[in-house]
Amino acid sequence: MIKIISDSTCDLSKDLLEKYGVEILPLHVIMGDQDFEDGRSVTPDEIYRWSDENKQTPKTAAVSVEEAEEKFAKFIGDGNEIVCFAISESMSSTANAMRLAAQRLHAEDRITVIDSANLSTGIGLLVIEAARMAQDGMSVREIRQTIEQLKPRVRASFVVDTLQFLHRGGRCSGVAALVGSTLRLHPRISVEKGAMIPGKKYRGRISRVIMDYVRDMEEELMHAKPDRVFITHSGCEQEDIDAVRAYLQGLNHFEEILVTRAGSVISSHCGPGTLGVLFISEK
Repeated sequence: MIKIISDSTCDLSKDLLEKYGVEILPLHVIMGDQDFEDGRSVTPDEIYRWSDENKQTPKTAAVSVEEAEEKFAKFIGDGNEIVCFAISESMSSTANAMRLAAQRLHAEDRITVIDSANLSTGIGLLVIEAARMAQDGMSVREIRQTIEQLKPRVRASFVVDTLQFLHRGGRCSGVAALVGSTLRLHPRISVEKGAMIPGKKYRGRISRVIMDYVRDMEEELMHAKPDRVFITHSGCEQEDIDAVRAYLQGLNHFEEILVTRAGSVISSHCGPGTLGVLFISEK
């Protein structure tokens, strides 16, 4: 049997994790002298409150080798093979921790670590593809080959309401130059080759910005794999989420429109009011 494991930054909902039998390894959020597990012991809203009160952004930390080893040992001991996904290696050392854990278990031949070169449901899209292939009886080799072909076709982007979280986190080059602007900007941030890159800059209320951002993607969306598309947000108004869903439904292209809320690690870096539409391109 093949077990699919992902770190917590894949931002898949509990229902999706259960549906596809995916196990999660949580990253960490550090607020002051307290260490919390992503998705288990702290919520994004608690992070925002702490950040407002302390005028700083929480730090985040990778999965440890010991945590990965403990998780892997459980399934290796039952005779499984493992395919595990990690957030982009340019953003975290989680993938390396997974590899070291496989070495410590002397199970490199049974544990396949995939650097997603992505984040949030950009990872989640790949995780679901892998889980579906495992359910269909494909081998680890076949799964890995297919995922490596899909990785450059993942389209992950989002627009942010506030630049402060990305600026403080320091993981998005180019944001610092925008923070000092007198204009209230909402850049589109895209993930390219494992890094976050600012693109088109929108102005105005975030509700209008979100819809302008989605409309600008219409041509790309019409060339997406039609099986699923994600709307992932870090705490947006429900009417804005509903408007995006209605727009995507109106394209009559997608079989499944999935709405997920970003977890604590991703929310720590992008801040409240962020929304992205994520999918896999057909080419």
